[in-house]
Amino acid sequence: MTQKNLLHYSVQGTGSPAILIHGLAASRYDWDALIPRLTLHSYCTYAVDLLGHGDSPKPIDPQMYTVKTLYATLEDWIEHLDICHPLVLIGHSLGGLMSLHYALRHPGEIKAMVLIDPLYTFQQLSPVVRLLSRSPLARSSFHRSIPLELVNILLGWDPIPTAQFSEQVRKRIALDYKRASPHIFHIVQDLVEMTPNLKYLDIPVLVIWGEKDLTLDPSSFPSLVSALCQATGVSMPGSGHHPHIGEPERVNQLILDFLAANLVEKRIAVQ
Repeated sequence: MTQKNLLHYSVQGTGSPAILIHGLAASRYDWDALIPRLTLHSYCTYAVDLLGHGDSPKPIDPQMYTVKTLYATLEDWIEHLDICHPLVLIGHSLGGLMSLHYALRHPGEIKAMVLIDPLYTFQQLSPVVRLLSRSPLARSSFHRSIPLELVNILLGWDPIPTAQFSEQVRKRIALDYKRASPHIFHIVQDLVEMTPNLKYLDIPVLVIWGEKDLTLDPSSFPSLVSALCQATGVSMPGSGHHPHIGEPERVNQLILDFLAANLVEKRIAVQ
C-alpha cells in the first residue's frame, strides 16, 4: 500500500527538472539555500517532503515506515509529475538512498546525480542512529518534547557550534524533527545493502560529505565514490552530516559547477 501522489512538494523556476530529496527527520526546507541558485541557472526545482515528514501524510501504521514503502511513494510521486525530460537528482542522507534506488530502476531518466552524505549501507549508521531505530521510545511521541539542544546532539547535525547558524535555521530544523512521524526511525531497519548494485550506475555523480559526520561513517563515502562508474568525491573538513546547511555557499557552487561541466560534455558528445 502506498500514499500515491499525496506527497507535499514545492516547485520553483523553469528549465531542466531537478528533484531535491531531504534526509531523515527533515523536510523540503533543507534546500532553501540551493533552490534560488538552481532557478537562476535555468532549473525547475521540485523539493519534496517524504512520507512521514514535513507536510506530507504521516500514516499511523508503523508498518508503513520502511525503505520499500518510502521509495514506492516517492516513485509514484515522480511518475505523477509527468516530466518528459531527463532528471537531475539531488539527495541528502536518506534522500541519497532514495536517489540511488530511483537511478538504478530508471537509468534512462537520470542525466546526473548529486549525493550529500548519502546513506547506502547499514554499516554506515552511527551507534546512536542504530539505537534509535530499535528503541520503542524513539518511535513514540516522546521526540516532540525533546529540547532543541538535544535534537542537535541526537541527529549529529553538525560539529560546528549552533551559535554559528541562524536562529531561524535552528528552529526550522528542530520543528522538522518534532513534526515528523514518531515511526520514521523504523525506516532504516529494512535497509538493503546497495554496494553490489552501484557498478550498474553509469551516470555522472557528485558525492559531497562532511569529514566530521556524526550520523554516517565518513570513511564510507570514498568507498562509494570508488564503486560508482562516473563519480567525483569532495570531502569538507569542517562539516558534519549537513554540509549543504552548514556551508551552503561552497556546496551550492560545487553542485552548479558539476552540473554545468556535465551538461556541456553531454552537448558536445551529441554534436
